Amino acid sequence: MREYALVFAIAVAVTFVATGLVRLLARRIGAVTAIRERDVHSVPTPRMGGVAVYIGVATAILMAFQLPKLSAAFGSSTEILGVLVAGGLICLVGVLDDRFDLDAITKLAAQILAAGLLVVFGVQWVVVWLPGGENGTVNVLGQEQSVLITVLLTVILTNAMNFIDGLDGLLAGVALISVIATFAFTAHVLWQSGDDASASQAPVMAAALAGALVGFLPHNFFPARIFMGDSGSMFVGLSMAAMITSAGGKLDSNSYGGRSTVALLAPLIVALAVVFIPLLDFMMAVIRRTRAGRHPFSADKQHLHHRMLNIGHSHRQAVLIFYLWAVVLAGGAVALSFFSWRTVLPFWTLGLVVAIGFSVGPRLRARKLGNRRKADETDGPDASASSGGQDPTRGVLDRPVNNISHDE
Repeated sequence: MREYALVFAIAVAVTFVATGLVRLLARRIGAVTAIRERDVHSVPTPRMGGVAVYIGVATAILMAFQLPKLSAAFGSSTEILGVLVAGGLICLVGVLDDRFDLDAITKLAAQILAAGLLVVFGVQWVVVWLPGGENGTVNVLGQEQSVLITVLLTVILTNAMNFIDGLDGLLAGVALISVIATFAFTAHVLWQSGDDASASQAPVMAAALAGALVGFLPHNFFPARIFMGDSGSMFVGLSMAAMITSAGGKLDSNSYGGRSTVALLAPLIVALAVVFIPLLDFMMAVIRRTRAGRHPFSADKQHLHHRMLNIGHSHRQAVLIFYLWAVVLAGGAVALSFFSWRTVLPFWTLGLVVAIGFSVGPRLRARKLGNRRKADETDGPDASASSGGQDPTRGVLDRPVNNISHDE
């Protein structure tokens, strides 16, 4: 654990320093997010933050190669090297997109190529656990099936991370929570396996990526001084897919069972759960614009983050609520590998209730004050006079949102 802590600390320090240098470079080469009508940020902000994240991860992994215990992970497999190579490719493509705005087909081709490189370096989903019986059953995949599942998972998670990159600090924070959950589970599996070298790759990758995200987040949290950009969102998604595949694709379900399988998928569960809300918002936007006679992909200001702000959440509050949802989902999933579902369920339910309460709190308060105003108006004109002629809902229902200045 001391060596993991050292890898984490190296990633934090290197990424924090590198982010400032990358910000200067991004401004110099013109990799800056332009102001669009549908955006809520009003200051042109550099992107390419993913370059700093990649530098931090690579430096920390090279440090791990020199450590007595963690060096065993490099001798038993080339998976970590594959993450550096495939991650470097996808980060480079992201840099080009951050600067020149590549088309979707080019980025998809790059994602598939990077996923293929992971497969070449040994990152493959080999076994699939299916429920049934006491511990379920294990199906060993053929080569074609293994490659297909690995590539599909990598592409899905890469785009999922890119899709949620919409508010300052949102992607970095949600990814950090997911990676911490992955580290907790994979380190637990490694410990239970008796320090088996075949299970040692994922914790090293998780410790390095978690440290890089911690080092980047101070620069990226609202108000952001730099955006992660596609160079970061795609690299983070690819790295998370590699971690999940490295551990889950070889998981011995006879030892860990179905609970651990669910826990292993915690990062994927978090990503898909977070993506579901913006995806639903996107579908509603298409319907809304079509019914209004507009192009379904035309821009407007009725997306998720606009609605979160309009109901009373500040930019920071909206992001922190996403963090809370990620903690509830990831924590609940990983806890299943340590405790029975009967123990986890009450705490997960409580967390779910708290998350829902924070999410809808401003709307409920506004509705309560609106009902109080209607009741005062029903009592007669003297009611408004007794309150000094002031509208009790003012400042909640009519809260301005023009103080929000940043959005990725």
